Amino acid sequence: MDSEQGSKLGNRTESKKVVLGKIGKVHGIKGWLRLNSFTAPPENILDYPQLNASIGQNSRVLEVDDSKQQPKGLLVHFSGYDAPEAARELTGLEVWVDSSAMPELDPETYYWHELMGMSVSNEQGQLLGEVSDMLETGANDVMVVSATEKSIDDRERLIPYLKGTVIKSVDRGLNTILVDWEASYLE
Repeated sequence: MDSEQGSKLGNRTESKKVVLGKIGKVHGIKGWLRLNSFTAPPENILDYPQLNASIGQNSRVLEVDDSKQQPKGLLVHFSGYDAPEAARELTGLEVWVDSSAMPELDPETYYWHELMGMSVSNEQGQLLGEVSDMLETGANDVMVVSATEKSIDDRERLIPYLKGTVIKSVDRGLNTILVDWEASYLE
């Protein structure tokens, strides 16, 4: 499971907004912009030539018509934004796609956004909380599990996403994750 590399979407009816990146500063005089990609690897964001951006209450479709990989990251040019003044209105905006536009993956792999909000319980039947964030550490991904009203305590836990050892099962239907993780770990 990688930061936006994940599971079968075919049996899901609901779709939702999945943020893939954020538009950075204007670069040069022809309307190019830095694009901070949240995908892994970062250039996977270019698999989506049309990205949505919300400007106030309105949503706009931005079409990537050119891109460049640079040592400091991605540069993109959006169709119709040919001057720095026009491109500047896009700086700071998050870009997103509808989850239905994301590719289907094997059944045992999940997009991070699918895990968000899932209840996390251990094999002793203790509710540890729910997934509030995911972290990429290099060695493995880590779930940030925040306490809820029904959890056993008010602790936030960082639980490694290690399928088969720590992560015993993920059930989309029940919106739950079962972990081999003692409530007292890391006390």
